[in-house]
Amino acid sequence: MNEELESLKLEVAKIKDRNSAVEADKAWETSISRRLLLIIFTYLAIGLYLSAIKIHSPWLNAIVPATGFLLSTLTLNLFKKIWLDTHYHKKK
Repeated sequence: MNEELESLKLEVAKIKDRNSAVEADKAWETSISRRLLLIIFTYLAIGLYLSAIKIHSPWLNAIVPATGFLLSTLTLNLFKKIWLDTHYHKKK
């Protein structure tokens, strides 16, 4: 009986640890910090690439894809909610 109880306690502890990790990952995925970093890295990568291939005004032109990325991150949650409401929740 004690072994079973200890085994259950261990399983519950593992589930709680996993839930904490999943919650932390979700918090990071939806954080403003992550989005800002991705926008900055997108801008820098595109700017460097456009500079390397000698495009006129590379840093100004790099704003377009970075802005597109920003807009996509802002609208994805809306589309996710719509998709969940129309597809996922119907199956339950």
